Amino acid sequence: MLLSILYLVAITAEAMTGALSAGRRGMDLFGVALIASVTALGGGSVRDVLLGHYPLGWVKHPEYLALTVGAGLATVAIARVMRYLRRLFLVLDALGLVAFTVIGCQVALEMGLSPAIVIVSGTLTGTCGGILRDILCNDVPLILRRELYASVAVLSAGCYLLCRPWLGEEQALLITLAAGLLLRLLALRFNWQMPTFTYPDDPHG
Repeated sequence: MLLSILYLVAITAEAMTGALSAGRRGMDLFGVALIASVTALGGGSVRDVLLGHYPLGWVKHPEYLALTVGAGLATVAIARVMRYLRRLFLVLDALGLVAFTVIGCQVALEMGLSPAIVIVSGTLTGTCGGILRDILCNDVPLILRRELYASVAVLSAGCYLLCRPWLGEEQALLITLAAGLLLRLLALRFNWQMPTFTYPDDPHG
């Protein structure tokens, strides 16, 4: 029940952030609706296609598609106040990342897949919506920058997978949500980053 509520909150928040990204690129209302839905539902769709898990979540539950389109279009109407809610959306984005990751893990577990694929499934679910949003908006995807984002998804998936056999489903969920959210927020607060690799084309130039 808790995860279902968090999922609805997360896809709404992700749809609104996607709509803002579309607005920064000056897209029309169709573009806003498309980017909003892709941001919110893209991660689960990529996961389901790759794992052969059908029907896709938004096909089975078309109300999710309606919710994300509605949230995206509503963002257009309240765009002027969105800048004052930036901190709230950072928290919701972090919570959504962990919630999506756990849901992805659960799908893979239900399919009887190996632990490595469970972690990959969780990571894809948590991050691919943002990747698709950034590609469509012609931005460098967030997870390819130094910021701790995909790393949080991987660690959250690992935490859930390790805690589940020992503590049970509910406790594993709560611990993973708390740990993943804390890690993401600390990374934002203290600007924790992944090491980067720089290779100059002409090292002597």
